[in-house]
Amino acid sequence: MGGEFTPPAGDSCVGPVHAPVYLDHNATTPLDPRALEAMLPWLAGRHGNPSSIHSAGRAAREAVETAREQVAALLGARPPEVVFTASGTEANNAVVFGLAEAAGYRGRIVLSPLEHPSVRKAAARAAERGMAVDSIDPAPDGVVPAEAVIASLGGDVSVVSMMLASNELGTLQPVAEVAAACRERGVRLLCDAVQAAGKIPLDVADLGADFVVLGGHKFHGPLGAAALWVRPGVELAPLLVGGGQERRRRASTPNVPALVGFGRSAELAAAELPERRRHLAGLRDRFEAGLGAIGGATVHGRTAPRLPNTSHVAFEGVEGEPLMIRLDLAGFEVSTGSACSSGTVEPSQALLAMGVPRTEALGSLRVSVGMTTTEGEIDRFLAALGREVASLRELLGGGRPSGVAAEVARA
Repeated sequence: MGGEFTPPAGDSCVGPVHAPVYLDHNATTPLDPRALEAMLPWLAGRHGNPSSIHSAGRAAREAVETAREQVAALLGARPPEVVFTASGTEANNAVVFGLAEAAGYRGRIVLSPLEHPSVRKAAARAAERGMAVDSIDPAPDGVVPAEAVIASLGGDVSVVSMMLASNELGTLQPVAEVAAACRERGVRLLCDAVQAAGKIPLDVADLGADFVVLGGHKFHGPLGAAALWVRPGVELAPLLVGGGQERRRRASTPNVPALVGFGRSAELAAAELPERRRHLAGLRDRFEAGLGAIGGATVHGRTAPRLPNTSHVAFEGVEGEPLMIRLDLAGFEVSTGSACSSGTVEPSQALLAMGVPRTEALGSLRVSVGMTTTEGEIDRFLAALGREVASLRELLGGGRPSGVAAEVARA
């Protein structure tokens, strides 16, 4: 358990060759054994409320503060600036509702369809109480134009939200440029960096945002542990009230085991970032190079700067949901950008905002690799993907598209 978290030798990291292959790391990642090892004493044997002053409580407090230091180091921040939360959703909600309340639910919130639902739906809730929401569409390459966001700024803007990396497409957004303009105008900027942390360099000074959010389970840490970085001097009313935890910025007894694992995973992510980026990018590029043999594949956002681990691809003549189900039955776990509501499958709103045709948006899959993914798994997945795409096309009477291999390179 204490060894390095690297893919094992051989064709699969999860057991026999027929074991399920997990390619949905943007949803959540498997727990690093070294993070689990750090957590185990706090799951079995050690206990204590960090707010208690006896020895068990002081030990728990020390463990939490060590985790805070580790997370702060990943962000290039100071430990007192880090507020622990239970999820990225909670952290995003805390910022949107806190700033909306401070503005008396007046003024505007500026965001884009790329934002996580925890931002978009919080903004919609604020709009029900009187705020206006301006949505800036991304360009066809999956990047929100900085100039469009900057042009929307004015004295009535309470908060701008811009994620660092799209959880769907993996495209990187111009946060630093927008943040600089926000500072000039006295506008607060929230940066959801949940997908980016542990995959690309992350420094709050370079970003220039007022709030930065990250979650441990996206970089091989445990579920249930996340963090909100708050720029020094920026006021934010707590979302959760009660005790005086987190310097009165978030009431609740800390989840000590999860925070210990979060801190350890942040420490490992910072130390191993160059190696991780090489491994992830190599797997993504191997997958995308293999798409040419399938034909009729379009990689969304391919020309834009992206996370090293994410491919968002559509297949001509195929819907994403049945393809995902068939792949799951074949032992390959991926996700689709479509949303199912009341029995109706709807395409990704982000893709539609980019100008992607509805039929193409419905035919999209997100493939996201992680540190446990191997080249052999990618090769087996490509073979299965080709079979299932061809089978679905035959069922629909479309067969294999002709002259479309070049579309693989289209952004």
